[in-house]
Amino acid sequence: MKSSYIASINEDSDGALVAAAKCGDSQALEQLFLRHKQRALSVAQRITNNREDAEDAAHESFHKAFLHLHTFQEKSSFSAWLTRIAMNEAFMLLRRRRATYEVLPESPDDGGKSASENFVDQSPNPEESCWRRERAELLTKAINRLGPKIRTTIFLRDIEERSVEETAEHLRTTITAVRRVLSTDAGSFVE
Repeated sequence: MKSSYIASINEDSDGALVAAAKCGDSQALEQLFLRHKQRALSVAQRITNNREDAEDAAHESFHKAFLHLHTFQEKSSFSAWLTRIAMNEAFMLLRRRRATYEVLPESPDDGGKSASENFVDQSPNPEESCWRRERAELLTKAINRLGPKIRTTIFLRDIEERSVEETAEHLRTTITAVRRVLSTDAGSFVE
């Protein structure tokens, strides 16, 4: 029954193929894949500048399109939706491969500008990551030693960055009481 349905679909109708694929028609899904494979691959290749990476991104984009086909609302064409997924996948692949990239000038007459600009990975180095983790553990232990009222006050003010007024309202107390707790006990958990 499904194969007769797919045979009756107009060759140019992505909408009908999408509808059939949403109903579970694997031939419609295959037809959509064959129809848009080259476009997804070429978009990904323009972004990644690498054939193997582009194939990975295109493959992943079809995988995601298949998984989320039921969420496709058909406000735009299937081709545009799939192209956007392919672009996002290619960009994500590049982000995962963060490294130092060199940008060459577009033309030789770029004036006195330098021949390259480096974009350096700004993520913390292992030593800094370890220091941040240790600091977070120490801070958590110190905060857990505080009483519940002080701990909640510090959490609301310093971690959730609420105003003194919002903190007082949340704790159902006065602004003066919140300020007193913060000023009196601010140094009590620093060793």
